[in-house]
Amino acid sequence: MAAGSVPYLLGHAEIAALFGIERQTSQKWRTDGTLPTPDLLASGNPYWLLATVLRLGGVGDRQIAQERLAAYKADIPHGHAVTDKQHLPTILGIQEVARILACDRQTISRWRNRHQIAEADLVLSGSPLWLLETILEDARQRERTTVSSEITLLREGRRAPQKPRGRRTSAPAARPTREPVPAARTFTSADHTAAGEFLTSILAQGYSVVIKPQP
Repeated sequence: MAAGSVPYLLGHAEIAALFGIERQTSQKWRTDGTLPTPDLLASGNPYWLLATVLRLGGVGDRQIAQERLAAYKADIPHGHAVTDKQHLPTILGIQEVARILACDRQTISRWRNRHQIAEADLVLSGSPLWLLETILEDARQRERTTVSSEITLLREGRRAPQKPRGRRTSAPAARPTREPVPAARTFTSADHTAAGEFLTSILAQGYSVVIKPQP
């Protein structure tokens, strides 16, 4: 891996460490719009450029201590700043690597545990990320087949549909409201028709009925 080839990116864990907050707070920031749309989605996980995250600092009680920023950068020794997501290299999570190598996610995880695939260029919020070129070179050396159509799509910035984690993509459907439960009624043998209509109405509203005969 060439020095300076890895962009500074952050997941929720890195954002939390940078601001000295809980990870759940970072996730809440995404939900309420404090964090903008992720600069990268890889394997369904959201990531933001350091430049994007730094813009949140100094607003209200959101402060970034220089020592925390220095510690973050020290964890990515070959990192460099990217200010526009359009300039990001092609970065892959396990899901994208599996598509390129025509296998499933479990296989990639197993290879990683057994050191049978290149070390991740980044590990953010516990998830591995690779540069596309890292995976292609590793596949060449291990004589693994790659799927050219998937590589082309990724180079063009087109990824398979991904469900972002930790945030609803749409509001949940509202549950239909029920009419209030009708008051209990008493019927006699002369009220066959009224009793049947009442029973039909209650069942149509989704309620159950208990029939309790009385002398």
